[in-house]
Amino acid sequence: MHKTHNMTETTHKKKVLQGTVTSDKMKDTVVVLVERYVKDPKYGKYVTKRKKYQAHDAGNTKKIGDKVTIEETRPISKNKHFKLVSE
Repeated sequence: MHKTHNMTETTHKKKVLQGTVTSDKMKDTVVVLVERYVKDPKYGKYVTKRKKYQAHDAGNTKKIGDKVTIEETRPISKNKHFKLVSE
């Protein structure tokens, strides 16, 4: 007899990213700019891709310009799916 595939049994590797805090004006939230250096598939030129993520920062411990590591987590709000990893 087969064991049915259950989504709760699968392990999901959490995404871990490094970036710079660009905004700390919200309560318990920071905006982190993550830069990636990738090769353009069409032209072969290396370009910098930038994306901003909102991350949970309990107690507003980080300030603008701080280098931080963020980790994927359950949805905390509409746009917040990351949390700061303690360093």
